Amino acid sequence: MNDASFLSNKPIPPRERLIMALDAPSLAEARQLVEELDDSVGFYKVGMELFMCGDYFGFIEWLQQRQKKVFVDLKFFDIPATVGRAIKALSLRGVDFATIHGNDAIMAAAAEAKGELKVLAVTALTSLDQGDLQDLGFQCDVQSLVLSRAKRALALGCDGVVSSGLEAALLRERLDAKLLVITPGIRPVENRAADDQKRAASVEQALLNGADYLVIGRPIRDAADRKAAAEQIQAQILQVFNQRRPTA
Repeated sequence: MNDASFLSNKPIPPRERLIMALDAPSLAEARQLVEELDDSVGFYKVGMELFMCGDYFGFIEWLQQRQKKVFVDLKFFDIPATVGRAIKALSLRGVDFATIHGNDAIMAAAAEAKGELKVLAVTALTSLDQGDLQDLGFQCDVQSLVLSRAKRALALGCDGVVSSGLEAALLRERLDAKLLVITPGIRPVENRAADDQKRAASVEQALLNGADYLVIGRPIRDAADRKAAAEQIQAQILQVFNQRRPTA
């Protein structure tokens, strides 16, 4: 469903729609990557790998001092009261996005505690396909699971969801446009079979399907010239919005 009518109309600067997945084995390497990318990336996702590397929150403050936006991707999952307190504490640190897992009570607790922080519910990881979901005990197809979780997240006060670009159009077709859709697993078409992302999408496909933000890691991190790779993706994003936005 590549329909330009699904293209995001939220007032997000095009260059902020790229979120770099800052997966690195040490904080020193993460800092080096940020410095190398310079002004080509203004929004970073920091996840579990960096959480295990040392001064996670000191590193977040380092990013913020450089005027970078921060997406904390720790996928909080615990009893509702614990998740609510964790989100409340995180909201005081000035980060922009955070991810949660879980049922209605967990999502509601996070939404109640979030303040200005935008809470994103994970739908189905892009590394999972239909066979994986069946192994996990889900008796439904991927699209039904993603749509169900997104509906509940929006109704319970979450700001958005993390969803494959392949399901983004379904969310745009069925749900309120205010829902934020953050799409990981972005890959050049020719490289989709090269790693563990089973439900990947290209930059253009994800945006035309309605993604608000694209989370991209390996295609930038593993490039010979990382800054050039990031700028190439920024140019692709801008081109989609310049050429495909519907006219009034």
